[in-house]
Amino acid sequence: MQDIIPRYEFRAFAQNFGMVETKLQRFSKCAGIRQSNEIYIVSASNNENNTKIRDVKMDIKELVENNRGLERWNPRMKGEFPMKTKVIQDDVFPAFGVKEPEYTRPEYSFDQYLKELIIPHPELVAVRVFKRRFAFTINGCITEIAQLLINGAAIQTVAVELEDIDAILEAKKILGLDDYENVNYLLAIKRIIGMEPLAE
Repeated sequence: MQDIIPRYEFRAFAQNFGMVETKLQRFSKCAGIRQSNEIYIVSASNNENNTKIRDVKMDIKELVENNRGLERWNPRMKGEFPMKTKVIQDDVFPAFGVKEPEYTRPEYSFDQYLKELIIPHPELVAVRVFKRRFAFTINGCITEIAQLLINGAAIQTVAVELEDIDAILEAKKILGLDDYENVNYLLAIKRIIGMEPLAE
């Protein structure tokens, strides 16, 4: 198995990307469409660990670097439900940076985890995110535009990813993304649900 090299990422959010979407379709054919329902767990005390659950599997990524306006995230842990309490205690809750709940089971199903540990916690919020993602390749970069519903709020996102920073920056120019703020999913979700202030 080859080591996975985490990619740098630029991501923007908007109600409508207008000419950016037009340029995507002009310079590249859509390489595929994916659809998913996910749950993000956001914490009032943490902006560095991105936790999401898809298909009853948990994925936590850690922000490890900001470089020339781009972010690089590394996998912190992966797990699936039912999940042992020791894993939740040792690997999951430390990523939230909040006070741990009282554990009453040796392991937790997905529903038990949400209803007993997450939803009652005063500093955690479970956010439902529906994604319909359209894949493209721009300047050799993995690029996507996605239609989202974040707790029912409709918004779009465009992302450009690669290990090569210069290639991403050039792709941003090609698509007309230079005036957009780089915003990761964690921050965008917090802004939408009112946990972080909106950008000025």
